[in-house]
Formats: sequence, structure tokens, C-alpha cells
Amino acid sequence: MASYRSIRDFDWGLLLIAIMLCAVGVLQIFSAGQGTKWQNLWWKQIIFICVGLALFWIISSIDYHTLLGQVPILYGATIVLLIVTALFGVKVFESRRWIALPGGFLFQISEFAKLVIVLVVARFLTELRAESMHWKDLVKLCGIVGLPMLMVMRQPDLGTSTTYIPILVMGVFLAGLRWQYTVLIAVLALVLIPSSWFLLKDYQKSRIQTFLDPTRDPKGDGYQVIQSKIAIGNGGMWGRGVTRGTQTRYQFLPVPHTDFVFAAFAEEHGFVGVVFVLGLYFLLLMQLVQNAQTAPDRGGMYICMCIASTLLFHLLVNVGMVVGKMPVTGIPLPLMSNGGSGMLCIFLMLGLVNNVRLRRFVN
Repeated sequence: MASYRSIRDFDWGLLLIAIMLCAVGVLQIFSAGQGTKWQNLWWKQIIFICVGLALFWIISSIDYHTLLGQVPILYGATIVLLIVTALFGVKVFESRRWIALPGGFLFQISEFAKLVIVLVVARFLTELRAESMHWKDLVKLCGIVGLPMLMVMRQPDLGTSTTYIPILVMGVFLAGLRWQYTVLIAVLALVLIPSSWFLLKDYQKSRIQTFLDPTRDPKGDGYQVIQSKIAIGNGGMWGRGVTRGTQTRYQFLPVPHTDFVFAAFAEEHGFVGVVFVLGLYFLLLMQLVQNAQTAPDRGGMYICMCIASTLLFHLLVNVGMVVGKMPVTGIPLPLMSNGGSGMLCIFLMLGLVNNVRLRRFVN
């Protein structure tokens, strides 16, 4: 298939919004790190962003149909790397999630698995020749997505593993699911979700209990959420200003550069700043949906919408977490939270959406 016709066909709006969110994130990471052991993380974040932009360009130039054709190899490589991570990965805080790379960098394969799952779901559903999914197809697809999901849960990393679910749900929803199957899934969920409590680690159970009642352990598990709410409240309408957030500056707010970057931002930039950032995320999601609507085929449409569902899930869970409406799961805020693997994965996803856009007029 021919390559894209012109550099003008690039989705510059999508790229501009992403860069603006990254810039806000770098500013907040710089502000949150002042006087702490994280004060040099902001420039590393800039390096990750630059590498991400390069990956955005590279994946945009590879026909997404070629990537869909290599799904079995990509899926197999992902499973192998997850096995390598389980056997030889770096252990941090009782979790073995990273593979050490030269230069002191850590590679988190579970992040990049999201992109592979998007391609897997898109190819699987594109090859279906029915107006709606049969239960056998649904079981098969759930098994394909469920294998890497279970492997990531074993690391243990419940937060990242749950980010695979919206990809599956969005794909199945778009492919068409008979109402009988929907009812059956709902009944199974009502039965299985409560019983899954006994499969959770102690710290995971504690997070859920803290979500239901943060005051049960205000100096322990409930500390993060309580301090996060205080930080957001301190922001008021206009915020306290860059580097002037008391909860962040005096280190009451844990990890203000990663999981709780949104709370730190809200304290320093207030309600107005929060509305601005959420507005950028809304525009980003709408850009993804627009690209799905103009996709040249079903495969491109599935890719764009599955990526949109993933970013929306990240946004809802992270923002919900810092305001106490969701359990603390460690899911980062896209393009703003510090982290190399997550940042690169997001840019690869956006590059894949741009890939679809570039080929909307190609026959």
C-alpha cells in the first residue's frame, strides 16, 4: 500500500495537543521536584518526550496494515518478554515489572503490551465476517487478551493489567454483541467480582478498603488520598503558583511527579488550571474519535477507538484516584506523569492513530 501523500496529511492538531500536555507535565515535575531527590527528573522527562516524538514519526511511516499482518509475531514476542520479566526482571517494592537497560533505564514491557493488544483486537475483529460476535469468538478473544493480563497481574501489577480491559470492551462493543451475551456477562461479573477478593494481595485489599473509608488509617494507607484532597482544596480558583504549593513543597503529598501529579498541579494552578488541562484531554480524545470516523477501513477504526478507550480509562481512573472517587491503583496520567515506558507507549499509540489518518485517502 502506498505511503501517505503529504506531510500536510499529518494530524498536527493531535500532535500539538499532546506536546502541550507534555509541556504542562514537565513544568509540574520541575515544580514538584524542587528541593527533593526528584529535582532532576524534569530533564529526563524531556528526553523521554523527544524519544517519544521520534517513535511517533517512525510508527506513522509504517503502514498499519503491515503491523496488523505481524500481530502473531508481536503477540508472541510480548508473551516471551513478560516471561523474561517474571524470571529476570528488576524487583522494586515487591513487584517484578521492569527489565534493566544500559544507562540505568528500566523497560516496562507491560506498558507496551497495550499497543500490541490494540493491534490484536483490531485484527481479530476485522477478520470476523458476521454482523455480531458469536460466543465462541468472544471466548477466544477474551482468552487472547486475558493471557498477558494475568501475567501482568502476577508481577503483581493490578493497575496496568486493568488497562487492557477497556481495549477489549471497546472492541467487542463496536463489533456488536448480542444482548443475550451482554446479560450473561453482567451476571458472571456480579458473581465473579466479589469472589476475586480472595485472590487479591493484602496491599490490594487495603487499597480498596482505604478507598471506601480513607479515615480508617489516616497515617497509613489513607494518607495519600487525604493529602491529595487537601492539595486540591488548597488550589482554590487560581492556585498558589509554580513551586508554591505547600502540600507539594513540604512533601506531604506522596509521589507528586507520578501518580499524584494531577493533585500537585491542581494545588499550584487551581480550578482554572484544572479546567484547562481537562479541556486539552477532551480535545485529544475528540481528535482520536474523529480519526476513527474517517478511517479507511474497520481495522483503522478499531485501532483509533481502542486507543481512545485506553486513554480515557487512564484519565478517569487517575483523576478519580486523586479526588478519592477511585482506589489508588498506580495508573499514571497520560503525557503528564513522569515515566519513560508510559510516555513512549502513549506516543506510539498516538503515532498509530496518525498512521490511520495518513492513509484515509489511499485506495
